[in-house]
Amino acid sequence: MVDVDVRLGLSGSDLAIRERTYSSDLKATGQSNLAEADSPELVALKKAGLAGEVVIARRFRGQDFLTVRKERILDILATLKVDANTAYDIVSDVLGNDLLGFGREPRFEVIYSLYSIKTARRIVIKALVGEDDATIDSAGEVYPAMLWPEREIYDMFGISFNNHPDLRRILMPDDWVGHPLRKDFPLGGEEVEFSHNVRDQESVKR
Repeated sequence: MVDVDVRLGLSGSDLAIRERTYSSDLKATGQSNLAEADSPELVALKKAGLAGEVVIARRFRGQDFLTVRKERILDILATLKVDANTAYDIVSDVLGNDLLGFGREPRFEVIYSLYSIKTARRIVIKALVGEDDATIDSAGEVYPAMLWPEREIYDMFGISFNNHPDLRRILMPDDWVGHPLRKDFPLGGEEVEFSHNVRDQESVKR
């Protein structure tokens, strides 16, 4: 019998191909391929004396990504907001990311998705945050709308935001122990049935 995930409609070979593709994509994200001439963001950061804060500059599937050190994240965001050639006046999302298990260091990223009404461009800024010092400056003074998602990242990933005016849990109870979106957070609960772990294959057919 072919081991097929009946819920996703994927065979074992499909899953293997997907895993190889994802691993290849993840490896590629660690390599710069974005030239300064093709990136007004890199030009703006260089003009502000922040070029050395950019670790990786990459264009991937039509989207530009800048991976940066966390220490001057406020200067980076403020520069991209006020520079006339970038004018990123909207923060559309702020996310946390846990890279545990992917052989990447530092373990965490805080990801800022910015949009410019003036240029209709979008940029993704990834700030690197280590597990031993899981802190980063709050960007609320640059984009006040960031204060709410920063609380969610603090709650779910345990990343603290320096100088945040109200840093406390926003989804989980105040007495909750741990951070549920960390990869090593215990799942608990009941086992979910898939084709590789169901006891009665006949029940899958029905």
